This record gives sequence, structure tokens and C-alpha cells, in this order.
Amino acid sequence: MNVVTRFAPSPTGFLHIGGARTALFNWLFARHHGGRFLLRIEDTDRARSTPEATQAILDGLRWLGLDWDGEAVSQFARAARHAEVAHAMVEAGTAYRCYATREEIEAFREAERAAGRPPLFRSPWRERTDGPDAPYAIRLKAPREGETVVEDAVQGRVAWKNDTLDDLILLRSDGVPTYMLAVVVDDHDMGITHVIRGDDHLTNAARQTLIYRALGWQVPVFAHIPLIHGPDGTKLSKRHGALGLDAYRAMGFPPEAMRNYLARLGWSHGDDEFFTTEQAIAWYSLEGIGRAPARFDLAKLEHLSGMHIRAMAPERLLELLEEHVALQRGQRPDPRRREMLARALPAMRARARTLSELADMAQFILGERPFQPEPSAARHLTPEALELLRRLTERLRNASWTAEDLEAETRAFADAEEIKLGAIAQPLRVALTGRTVSPPIFDVMATLGREETLARIADATG
Repeated sequence: MNVVTRFAPSPTGFLHIGGARTALFNWLFARHHGGRFLLRIEDTDRARSTPEATQAILDGLRWLGLDWDGEAVSQFARAARHAEVAHAMVEAGTAYRCYATREEIEAFREAERAAGRPPLFRSPWRERTDGPDAPYAIRLKAPREGETVVEDAVQGRVAWKNDTLDDLILLRSDGVPTYMLAVVVDDHDMGITHVIRGDDHLTNAARQTLIYRALGWQVPVFAHIPLIHGPDGTKLSKRHGALGLDAYRAMGFPPEAMRNYLARLGWSHGDDEFFTTEQAIAWYSLEGIGRAPARFDLAKLEHLSGMHIRAMAPERLLELLEEHVALQRGQRPDPRRREMLARALPAMRARARTLSELADMAQFILGERPFQPEPSAARHLTPEALELLRRLTERLRNASWTAEDLEAETRAFADAEEIKLGAIAQPLRVALTGRTVSPPIFDVMATLGREETLARIADATG
């Protein structure tokens, strides 16, 4: 099967988490079948479409790892093609010129409401060809009897009585194509075989099917996926938390985890929760999409994210951590700190759920000397504790610099001083990290190295 799918966002804001999932479903389906995944920017709303929003969409898709085939298509740039099709439909008798004014249309609808009928506009120009020299819209000559059926790959058979569908406008009186026409023409010209999108577009599928049939074009396979709901079962909104994909990137979720989690929002493969992108591509099918709305659960996303962080190749995790640090601080770690991060990751990754948590654990590497201890930590640097650190320094100068040997030396020091290990370990932690909580302190020392460790103790002890 020669599959071609598309993602067609409107560049009027950030890349919504729901839009990201739609893009992912289209991408997975295309890649599963060895087909093509295309990108179209539906920028016909010139008042709201912005270059910044377009760039945000492109950046978001790239970060998520969803590569598209060919160049992104601008819908606005194809307006002449859309108009050409509308006029051709008039010539073919499947559309007509409607000269009704806005006032006439509204008066007709008010009369229908007053009569207790649905306010569908029935144009008096449908069968006429004697129009005046005046502005006109082009309307589809939709069938008024029978029904329009969509055999949806997710929703099943959905039917609409044709007498409930009006003669929708294809080309406005100012010559601007409507969304309905533009989508059909673009999908046809781009060779789209499967339209996978949110079920809020289900009614659009009926109207677009009428346009396809009027043009004698092959109707693509429609697959309308349920929308994402919040934990309370209502449509996902700002009150449930962040909506933009960029926010989840800033929170430190790896793209691998986001792909995994978004794939599970409305699609399943048995009971599998954790899987790689390669597995998702191999398993993906439209039959796996459920009809019930999926519920976004941040705790589940965090859990999956932690699993991916622990399973990730060390080189990949280091790369993502560097990118996250650059995103938050404006620059990547220098080579010396990068080397330290690489040494520290095995100990830190076991407890981290996000890259933000990893970066926070790595603050002892990323920060600048001299460290200013947090207020709750500074109380551990008493005069007695500082004197212990000075004496410990002498013992550490000639120690073998591994976490195991450093722990053995420190324990031996504590025994010699007749103190508990914590009495020296906690001041040591504060001197080296500025905090009372850190990765295992001897791992910290091994990561920092002999010179940096002793220099930080000297900073603290004066």
C-alpha cells in the first residue's frame, strides 16, 4: 500500500500537545508502511498566522524527532490553485455562483428559525445562470436527498442526512478560498491517502467527501481520533497545565519519552506501556486506536520519562542533558564540565525522572566556584566541622581517587576522630555542592577529581 499521510497545523500559536500527537500518529502510520509523511502549514488566516508560530511548529516537530518528506507546503501560497478548482466546478455544474448578500442570508435564516426549521440557507441562485454584474461566492451544489456516509477507520460507519447539509461556500465573494475547499484540493494534489486527525473534524469529513465526489476524486481513508482529556475527563485545557509541546521540552522530558507517552494516548499495543520508537513503528496500526478519549496524566509521563532516562545509551543521555542545559542557561557545558557530567550520569540517572532533575542533581558540576551554600546547608559548616574538613584534607591529598577508596579513607578518618561518618560526610557534602542533598558524596568527589575537590574544601574552610 502506497501510504501518504500529512500533518496540517495552523500557525496561530504554539504546537499544541494534541497536535503533536496527531503528527505522531500520522508519522508512525506512514513509517510503518514505508510511506511518506508530509507537512502542510495551513496559513490562510493571515490575521492570525505568524512566522514565529510556523517556526515553533517546525522546531517542535524536529525536537520530537518527526521528520517529514520534502518541503513544507504553504496553503496560502496555493490560493490560485484553489480558486481555479472552484471555477472549474462551476463550469462542470457541480458548483454555482451565489449572489446573495449577507443581509439576505441572515434574513432567510431568521425566517427558518421562526418557522421552527433548521436555519440552513437555501440559495435562490442554485439553478440560475442569469447573475448580475456583482460580487458572488461559489457554492457547492450539494445533494439534497439521500445520505453521505464516511467509513471511518476509527469511528466506524458515520452517516449524515443530506438534507441537513447546506451548499457550503467554496470561494468567498472576495476571491478567498474556504478551508473546506483548500483542504480537499491540497490533500488531493499532495496524494494524501489517509487523513488522520482529531474527531472534532468528523463533521468536516462529510462536507469534504461531498467536494471529493463532486470533483470525481478518490476520497482518502479518514481516521478521526478522540481528543485528549484532562485527568477530570474534560477536554484538555490550560487549567490542566501546559498545552504547548515547548513547555514539556523546557520541563526536561526527553523526546523519546514524549513519543512513547503520546503514542499511548489513544493507541495501544496489548498491555505495552514502555516501548522504543522502532517498536512503535513496527506495531502501529489504525486498529489500535480506541474510540474513547485519552486522559493526560503527568505522573504517568514522568514515570515513563524516568524509564527512558535509565534505558538510554549514555552518549544519547549526555547529549540530551547538554541540550537541556543550553536551553536553560544559554550555553552548553564546557569540555571540562562535560567530562564530569559523563562520569556522574551513571549514579544520577537512577533517580531522575526528567532532564531538569538531572541538571539539578548536576548543579555541583554546572555551578561556579566558590559555592554559596544554601541557608539550610550552611548551618552544617560549624567551626568544628570546618576544622574536621581541614584535617581530612591532609588525608585525602594522597588518596587513590576512586569512590570506593575515598569512602574507605573517610571512614578511617571518622574512626580515628571517634566521630560518626555523618559528622564529616554532611559538612563535606555542603562544601562540595552547597546543598544537604546530592548524589552519593563519594561519587561526587570521584566526579570532581582530586584538584577540584580539594579546591572546594579550601574555599569552604578559608
